[in-house]
Amino acid sequence: MRILMVSDVYFPRVNGVSTSIQAFRQALQAAGHLVTLIAPDYGQTVADEAGIVRISSRKVVVDPEDRMMRIRHIHRLTEALRAEDYDIIHIHAPFVAHYAGLKLARKLKLPVVATYHTFFEEYLYNYVKWLPKEWLRYAARRFSRTQCAELDALVVPSSAMQQVLVDYGVGTPMTVLPTGLDMQVFEAGDGAAFRRKQEIPADRPVILFVGRVAFEKNIGFLLEVVGRLQARIPNILLVIAGEGPAEKALHAQVKRGGLQQQVKFVGYLRRDGDLQACYKAADVFVFASRTETQGLVLIEAMACGTPVVSTAVLGTRDVIGAGQGGLVAPEDAEGFAAQVERLLQDKVLHAQKTEEALAYAASWSHTAQAEKLVVFYQQVMGG
Repeated sequence: MRILMVSDVYFPRVNGVSTSIQAFRQALQAAGHLVTLIAPDYGQTVADEAGIVRISSRKVVVDPEDRMMRIRHIHRLTEALRAEDYDIIHIHAPFVAHYAGLKLARKLKLPVVATYHTFFEEYLYNYVKWLPKEWLRYAARRFSRTQCAELDALVVPSSAMQQVLVDYGVGTPMTVLPTGLDMQVFEAGDGAAFRRKQEIPADRPVILFVGRVAFEKNIGFLLEVVGRLQARIPNILLVIAGEGPAEKALHAQVKRGGLQQQVKFVGYLRRDGDLQACYKAADVFVFASRTETQGLVLIEAMACGTPVVSTAVLGTRDVIGAGQGGLVAPEDAEGFAAQVERLLQDKVLHAQKTEEALAYAASWSHTAQAEKLVVFYQQVMGG
């Protein structure tokens, strides 16, 4: 097949959408399909893999990490894209990418699908603080309903996200298809070396968060958990791997709570071994986001042999709801801390969950997920 993807975000911008696109592209290409991706130029020199078309872009005022592609530059590519004889267009973001993808689909007479990556209802109010939450939720639901109706079909990363869209009144055909992992990628990384580099003693208990350091990730709650754990495990350390708009607020919260010795920010880590080493250096991976449409980082942690303690909300419910590879915790600082303490103190349980984590992560094959995506494309094209 010949697939044209359009996204408002891709590497070097690190987040779950970029990771998902890369995983599917690589698996599809390995199976012999041609996949072209239109994505923003971030003004950085990057060594792109073949098939990436970078579009001139400008900064987004409310979130300077992101970029807004210049839509007219995409439209200029129409005739060149027509010559590539694509079979389908797959949109991966709801802003410029959505409208550009729809216009290209009409011009090229192609079916168009999209992946609903982001739960905007629980996201917008962290960035548009001057409007009431109720207004923003209404706007997000109406926005999603309108955009979904313009598509031939939808990919959703979890059954919980599918139910959310059904509740919105979305009638577009949907398939649940989580992002898969290339397990070989997570064989890299030396946890002991990471600890030495970060000056973390080998025997210090480490819990880890990996992801965008954003308000919707609920990292402030994890700091509350560390505050509870400090009394029982004085040398506990929370490592936060990532960057984002909530950093300033989180540093202030750490200072207010007197947690400077219990929290370490290490920034973004490359996925060429550094990130894997960080996962392997941790004793437990912790997560409490309310907005995940999937929660891929839970699977990544498990693929590195690090058991998880997480709330089971929205997309993470599909991953951790059965407790494989970790423990489900409530969004209550004391209850969550108790689950982390249990996993850290009970060596037999920790070994059991580590073994479970490796086996469970292996079942999330990126190859199998890509095969399912091709079948979905064929169904849409046949419809």
